[in-house]
Amino acid sequence: MDLRGVDVRFGRVHALSGITLRIAPGERVALVGANGSGKSTLLRVLHGLVPASAGTCITALPHQQAMLFQRPHMLRTSAQNNVVLGLWLRGSRWGAARKTALAALQRVGLESIAQQNARTLSGGQQQRVALARAWALQPDVLLLDEPTSSLDPHAKREVERMMADFANAHAEQGRAQPVTMLFSSHNLGQVKRLASRVIYLEHGQLVADLPVHDFFNGPLPEAARLFVKGELV
Repeated sequence: MDLRGVDVRFGRVHALSGITLRIAPGERVALVGANGSGKSTLLRVLHGLVPASAGTCITALPHQQAMLFQRPHMLRTSAQNNVVLGLWLRGSRWGAARKTALAALQRVGLESIAQQNARTLSGGQQQRVALARAWALQPDVLLLDEPTSSLDPHAKREVERMMADFANAHAEQGRAQPVTMLFSSHNLGQVKRLASRVIYLEHGQLVADLPVHDFFNGPLPEAARLFVKGELV
């Protein structure tokens, strides 16, 4: 995945400015920065939900993508059907999709509530249903926008564990490359645990792009340094 000189404008708001970067297959990339820095917009550009006002977004090969949002949207139907519908819309037959959906819910430990209305589930359970929905599609690229920010500590740990498990899923399925994972987060502990690379955004500009060890242990631009110290949110 390559972005070359990407700008995004919403009216007079310059949400992204001159973003150029390359994401290699199998990387785990964390997007960090203060509120309003452009993290969510960048994820939406990569997923094709927001068009670039200038520049280009290039994918080298056809691949499957899935995106999880901070508060996943659940349809007013069972947890299983919330997973089934994504598969059905991709062309799977309903019966086969139901079996795959149940296996996906088992993967995230929710097979016991497969028939429960998804909108009655807790926030952590809904995020796990969203992960099951993504896993069932077997994407090559997984994008996550603050996936644990609204969850309690126990639910955060569970979702983090599943994110790490998801990133290794292709090896179990006999695929050549692990899942490429990009996620935005304010949780720096989460970034250390899950990411191999950190991109720091400030006012829509890419200010730092470093391996995770260098980001937390090396010199940084001033705003990024303050963010790591917790003085800029």
